[in-house]
Amino acid sequence: MLDLTPAEWTAVALSLKVAAVATLASLGPGLATAWLLARRRFPGRALLDGLVHLPLILPPVVTGYLLLLAFGRRGPVGSLLAEVGVVLAFRWTGAALACAIMGFPLMVRAMRLSIEAVDRRIEQAAGTLGASPLSVFLTVTLPLSLPGCIAGAVLAFAKAMGEFGATITFVSNIPGETQTLPSAIYTLTQVPGGEGPALRLTLVSIAISVTALLASEFLANRLGRKLGAG
Repeated sequence: MLDLTPAEWTAVALSLKVAAVATLASLGPGLATAWLLARRRFPGRALLDGLVHLPLILPPVVTGYLLLLAFGRRGPVGSLLAEVGVVLAFRWTGAALACAIMGFPLMVRAMRLSIEAVDRRIEQAAGTLGASPLSVFLTVTLPLSLPGCIAGAVLAFAKAMGEFGATITFVSNIPGETQTLPSAIYTLTQVPGGEGPALRLTLVSIAISVTALLASEFLANRLGRKLGAG
């Protein structure tokens, strides 16, 4: 077992918390956006699709800087939030926001492809039997696309675990507050004798990512077997 220091355990715990919060907060908006892009045609659809995927194209540092401009204490959104006691810049919650934005395109893309793979004739049949659009989505579309939705959530979680550029630009690298695993590894590589601790944290990061991917594959296969049997 790896013998981590208290500071290293803190970075691991913070990364897990940030990644979990970012993923959970993205699920609702991600699923709604994926369904909208997969099932609806409307003016501005291409623009929405482009905005969703913009974090994949922009350098992460640029995304982090834009977040700092918008959500910093003097930013248009950050100043309003500060009035009600919500501060995101240089806080772990800001790291969760940055990770959510960076992982959002991966989540939406996986969910969208999964929803598009659902046979629309099944949805139409449910509609002709009197089911409302919401009922069709909850009872037909979502169950059939659930393996892909889980894959999208895991991709977003993995992206959040490895996010560095946007996070360090928006919330800095404060030990115990915003120093996630990638930030801690980067810091250790910059100091003499930090190679050993950096390697330990790298192995922990790999172990967490592999565990998440295996869990996703297990759940997707299990759901696929249940749907096939049904």
